[in-house]
Amino acid sequence: MPYSIYVIELSKKAFSENRKFREANPQYNGITECLYVGMTSKSPETRFKQHKTGTLSKKGHNLAASIVKKYGLYLRPSLSEGFRPKTRQEALEMEKQLALELRRKRYAVWYN
Repeated sequence: MPYSIYVIELSKKAFSENRKFREANPQYNGITECLYVGMTSKSPETRFKQHKTGTLSKKGHNLAASIVKKYGLYLRPSLSEGFRPKTRQEALEMEKQLALELRRKRYAVWYN
């Protein structure tokens, strides 16, 4: 099953209103964007819709990250180009790698 790494632009309110997000991004200078990095076995578009609608799994688990449900604006596919994981483990590692890379570029980033 192929996986995708995706990036979602978040409203800057995520930084001003969410203490955990602020604490995770002390490097943020308020100039660049706030982002969410995720991985999925679905298409990034489908996964974004699940976040925004608060979709539940068949077992009743919430599939939405609350920060994306509240502050998610749109997908940023250009920021995740070149990340093509083949396994779930690779996807988890690439998700973290991309999030840290974006933080080094002064973005405020949330990932799981």
